[in-house]
Amino acid sequence: MDQGNSSSENLLVNHYFLEPGYILVPGYSVGISTVIGSGVSICIFDREKRIGGMNHFIFPFIATRGKTTALYGNIATITLIKMMLARDSLVKSLEAQIYGGAYHPEKSNEDIGRKNIEIARKVLLKNQIPITSQDVGGEKGRKVVFNTKTNEVAILKVERLRDQDWYPYQ
Repeated sequence: MDQGNSSSENLLVNHYFLEPGYILVPGYSVGISTVIGSGVSICIFDREKRIGGMNHFIFPFIATRGKTTALYGNIATITLIKMMLARDSLVKSLEAQIYGGAYHPEKSNEDIGRKNIEIARKVLLKNQIPITSQDVGGEKGRKVVFNTKTNEVAILKVERLRDQDWYPYQ
């Protein structure tokens, strides 16, 4: 093996598929992927510690006590930030990327994607976490793959979300 051209630091040991309403901040290098339409996924990365986490939510906001889950953007984003801070990250070292929020007027009367994007931006801004990249809006669904060690993200856009978009996670 040619040690000069490879870096074990960038290799992903594991891969995890993140379903809607879930948050993951692993303690090791992982590729996290998800499939989103009108939902939004936020990737937060700590530049100093070289760790990252991701959420996936499908509704923008809930205020009802006792019914709060990570399906809602206000809860999922605050919880993702708290999970990063619990790993001894400092807010000044964090940066965020936002993906999703599609809206297809033929499929829905309400642009929930726009509302999901707005709540993501609002919570990150309130917590002073800069948004360094985003691919939001439009009418296409997305497959998102996030490397928690390198902060690299791959986005694949799809016309419509199909069963095969979830492969091999069915």
